[in-house]
Amino acid sequence: MKERLDKLKKLLEKHRHLYHVLDKPEISDEAYDSLMKELEDVEAKYPELITTDSPTQRVGGEPLKEFNKVKHAFQQWSFDDVFDFEELEKWEKKVKNFMEKSGVGNEKLDYCCELKIDGLKIVLTYEKGKFICGATRGDGTIGEDVTHNIKTVQSIPMTLSNDVDIIAIGEIWLSKKVLGKINEERKKNGEIIYANTRNLAAGSLRQLDPKITATRKLDSFLYDIDRVSIDMPETQYGEIESLSKLGFKTNSFSRICNSIDDIQKFYNEWAKKRHDLDYELDGMVIKINSNKIQKALGYTGKSPRWGVAYKFPAEQATTILEDIVLQVGRTGVVTPVAYLRPVKVAGSTVSRATLHNEDEIKRLDLRIGDTVIIQKAGDVIPDIVSVVIELRNKNSKPYVFPTHVAVCGGNGKIVRIEGEAAWRCESADSFDQQKRKFYYFVSKKCFNIDGLGPKIIDVLLEQGLINSFDDIFTLKRGDLLSLPRFAEKSVDNLLDSISKSKKISLARFLASLSINQVGEETSYDLAKQFSSIEKIKNAKYEEIEKIYGVGPIVAESVFQWFKNSDNIKLIDNLLKHVDVVSENNVESKNLKLQGKVFVFTGTMNMDRIKAQGIVRSLGGEVSNSVSSNTSYVVAGENAGSKLDKARELGVQVVDEKEFIEMIV
Repeated sequence: MKERLDKLKKLLEKHRHLYHVLDKPEISDEAYDSLMKELEDVEAKYPELITTDSPTQRVGGEPLKEFNKVKHAFQQWSFDDVFDFEELEKWEKKVKNFMEKSGVGNEKLDYCCELKIDGLKIVLTYEKGKFICGATRGDGTIGEDVTHNIKTVQSIPMTLSNDVDIIAIGEIWLSKKVLGKINEERKKNGEIIYANTRNLAAGSLRQLDPKITATRKLDSFLYDIDRVSIDMPETQYGEIESLSKLGFKTNSFSRICNSIDDIQKFYNEWAKKRHDLDYELDGMVIKINSNKIQKALGYTGKSPRWGVAYKFPAEQATTILEDIVLQVGRTGVVTPVAYLRPVKVAGSTVSRATLHNEDEIKRLDLRIGDTVIIQKAGDVIPDIVSVVIELRNKNSKPYVFPTHVAVCGGNGKIVRIEGEAAWRCESADSFDQQKRKFYYFVSKKCFNIDGLGPKIIDVLLEQGLINSFDDIFTLKRGDLLSLPRFAEKSVDNLLDSISKSKKISLARFLASLSINQVGEETSYDLAKQFSSIEKIKNAKYEEIEKIYGVGPIVAESVFQWFKNSDNIKLIDNLLKHVDVVSENNVESKNLKLQGKVFVFTGTMNMDRIKAQGIVRSLGGEVSNSVSSNTSYVVAGENAGSKLDKARELGVQVVDEKEFIEMIV
């Protein structure tokens, strides 16, 4: 029986390594579970055969009352930080100076660059290839014994491929996908959600009950050797390779760079790609590759001289909320905007953040003068995450949403929309609303009039040259030449753009009208269903409401808009100048994307509006949000939360090149 048990343990260890370390499973989860069940049954019958390195012992025993302290055999240092290329250059200059002073100035200087995983540092001790102890970094000298919880991390081996004594250093981390699932469950239970993967990983590893830790599905990457009983590798990169051969999980993206220019290229590459991974990064760690040079350079009082952490631009920062200003959109919806003391975050200076609506201000309990934490990922508009209550002025007062806003025109009164969190101007004719309607009318999503931007629209409105949308198409050369900073060439270019825009699809035409509750997607749905303006004019409420994706609120808004005589006059005037083409009249024998739903995210070389139009022309659908019904997410650079959602739901992600191959 012992022979069978030993074979089972060896086989389970093999498949654990294939699945959790190499990501190359050879058997199904069900088959693995069946083997584990057999091992559990054998050990239950012959408990004297149970060993500490058995796969069944990864989760077991009673919860601890407290953690024991562990004194590290070697000091666990932390790296100094640099935040830009100039600081990196200064660091390298110091390195070269110390190399000269230390007698290794003639040694080859290259660097091992590793992704800096945003997790929790861990120190693992093995004797004769058997796992003995796992400890947190602590203060660098003394950590906490978390051996019982380390055993629950499936990517960490209990037995190595070589019977060596070793102290290995690495990082415990938790995936974004696991964080999402845990937070979804906590939302359902009315519990506070976890802020990030690092905090949850740290909290999970420090659970007194290992059974709780096991449910968190922690993972690991090992990257350093403090001591080993066999010959020590001569380079940092060699240490990573040795750790992998011993059975540890290592990060495959480490790279040797021969200069700081190479380092900067590697840094720029991952600053863009960091969100593509299922684990969080907060930078990269640069280490002199030669262990001989490392030893010669040594340490300062707090950090190694031979390494540095090159941090990515912070995606969170603290600043002061200086004011809350209400802006009016093209449909009259009032949006509160936070005016912030300028602060650098995610590589750019931020001075404003959206607050969405009154309910968001109340949820955050935002007060003018508060110190706030803001967050920005890639090109996403910044959000206020929370208030640092401890720094709040004792005389601060809660923000009260006003009942009147000057930019609303008329009496300036605003009213809260029934059943929604939004407020809207009671008057529909304010100058601010009109400007934004014109901005949208000429935008890429609508008439796509190149060269007619917000500044020119403002001038045309202020000079009284346009008052209604159709006025744009009656502009003459002389009208424009009379305006400041308008030369003959720019006037001719603008008039040419206006002329080219006169042929427009029904969907874009509908979107351009700024009908309340009707955006790009709803416009397309209406155009597809009714095929002409006349049919939409005469449509009954019930006909509009039954369209898939159009609810009663949207249907009522569309129905009432087309019953307004001023709106009908607006359409009639526009139709004197423009040619509206129905999507249903565009013949397309190629419907190879029929039944497929696409979501676009991030920055693309291809015009996104054009890409969406091609999808629709080939029978596909376009959505603004990712769900289980999404077929493909087309991800450009700096793709954000939509990409994370796609990975969480298992939706197929394609890049721009793959998308183009699908549509040609």
